[in-house]
Amino acid sequence: MDTLQLARRIRAFRKLRGLTQQQLAYRLGMSVSVLGEIERGRRTLDEATTGRIAGELGVTQEELASDPSFR
Repeated sequence: MDTLQLARRIRAFRKLRGLTQQQLAYRLGMSVSVLGEIERGRRTLDEATTGRIAGELGVTQEELASDPSFR
């Protein structure tokens, strides 16, 4: 999955959970501007960060990174 698709899925799951960028950023211990860059696909994520984000969103890394068009 490319960075932009992952970014869009992070944003979509955040919104589904009813979280603002500020709330999720706080839970992750990062700034809102960094989370915004992640959600716009301007930052490449390592596996650890992806895992932390997935955990806060209540999904697995596989769910976060899976491409729903292949289902």
